[in-house]
Amino acid sequence: MSIALAAYVTAVDTDGGAMVLLDERTGKYRQLNPTGALVLRLLLRGAGAEDAAAALAERYPQAAARAGEDVARLVEALRRAGLLRD
Repeated sequence: MSIALAAYVTAVDTDGGAMVLLDERTGKYRQLNPTGALVLRLLLRGAGAEDAAAALAERYPQAAARAGEDVARLVEALRRAGLLRD
């Protein structure tokens, strides 16, 4: 799975590891918590969904069973919002 932000999306890291995404077409901001930001950063650097899920499972062992589903949900939400390039 190759992930890239759409050309009209600007991503800015914030304090505490979170991230804000600006859709320049609409002026809407979306905020990712530190966990979502970690996943998106990994995917943008070329990691696959399985690698991102493994990183989540390592960081949050108590939630390891749902890490893959969480990654897939984040990607789907970003796609539905039009923030990813197809």
